Amino acid sequence: MQIVEKSGEGLSRVYGVTVPAKELAERVDKRIAEIAPQMNLKGFRPGKVPAAHVRRVHGKAIMAEVIEQTLNETSQKVLDDNKLRPATQPDLQPSSDMDKVLAGGADLAYELSVEVMPDFEPIDIAKLKLTKPVYEPADAEVDEALADLAKQARTYAPRTGKTVKAKDGDQIVMDFVGRIDGEAFEGGSAEGAELVLGSGQFIPGFEEQLVGAKPGEAKTVKVTFPEGYQAAHLAGKEAEFEVTVKEVRAPVDSAPDDELAKRLGLSDLAALREVLTKNLGDQYARNSRFKLKRALLDELDTKHDFPLPPRMVEAEFGGIWQQVEQDKQKGELPEEDAGKSDKELKAEYRKIAERRVRLGLVLAEIGRRNNVQVTDQELRQEMQRQAMQYGAQAQQIFEMFQNNPQAQAQLRAPLYEDKVVELIFGKAKVTDKKVTKEEITAEDDLPEGY
Repeated sequence: MQIVEKSGEGLSRVYGVTVPAKELAERVDKRIAEIAPQMNLKGFRPGKVPAAHVRRVHGKAIMAEVIEQTLNETSQKVLDDNKLRPATQPDLQPSSDMDKVLAGGADLAYELSVEVMPDFEPIDIAKLKLTKPVYEPADAEVDEALADLAKQARTYAPRTGKTVKAKDGDQIVMDFVGRIDGEAFEGGSAEGAELVLGSGQFIPGFEEQLVGAKPGEAKTVKVTFPEGYQAAHLAGKEAEFEVTVKEVRAPVDSAPDDELAKRLGLSDLAALREVLTKNLGDQYARNSRFKLKRALLDELDTKHDFPLPPRMVEAEFGGIWQQVEQDKQKGELPEEDAGKSDKELKAEYRKIAERRVRLGLVLAEIGRRNNVQVTDQELRQEMQRQAMQYGAQAQQIFEMFQNNPQAQAQLRAPLYEDKVVELIFGKAKVTDKKVTKEEITAEDDLPEGY
């Protein structure tokens, strides 16, 4: 085998590789010698198939197998011998006539193009100084959360009196049949359905027409299904619902007391307050960690400047821009982007792509130098956690992860990043700073220039 470095500019390397036809033939002979004793062909005793017959019948397929194996082995040898760490999947382009190579009449020649990881010295993480915003929930916030919980746990009791009419916020019990062009449609009928007026459970315009309805009253409700309605056969269609109101119920707020706590499976009000306090604390702790991580990433971004692998940047930018295009089509671009040209947007999002690639490389290098690893057990636990979100399909999704190395890699990457970030937090000088609720919950903008 012959290996020649053709070019080596920046982070790009191009190597020419040639494997003589004679070497390929020797590999084919060796492979035939391995499989012939195991073959069972009609007209030959088991294990006694002549090598010449195997070559005549299966020679081309065996040569194709040998070529694929040779490409894998020789390209890996190029990387190993030159101590290269690829930043992206190497690109392999045959330069010989592959039909002739398959026929055994030509050398196997190809070019291997590689983008290598940049060589840089990461910042000494022990010298990093970071400020962690912290906030403890006040008693008033717990009281507010308790009041909201009591409101959510409200019950409904039948309205009484001489003239009972449904009000906004009341719950009605009803039977209904929906029709389009006089024909009842699937999923448009129900008996004993409960609906809180003003809750937005039904399509726009439906609930408003039932305000003022009385028990036993029959009403015709006319609505138009939204253009983007999830059932495509109903989208944009006009419909009439024949509604019979069976009962009108008024909301009854629950008191924030021991009884409410017991209904929620807790011993008393004190236990409920303790749970709410912890939940709020956990929420603010997540906000705190997010802001600390953001401060860390901003620091790592400003402290490192090195060439970035162009293909990595292009791949990252491609993913970002695809999402931007989708948002544009749906009319969901952020307000600050809506008036910008594609040229302006591409320039801004390319900088964001470069930032992401730079930070990814810095974190990866810090992790490599500190021997950070994601264990098989940690990956398995994450696969199980992700799969459980799919309910009845959990086992199917878990098996998909097990059999898909690319899907595993997508799960492994954020686990690895989190472990590196925790490593840095443990070694850097982190100072707590008390902040207000507004500060801990405020959204962070990108640094100036992004």
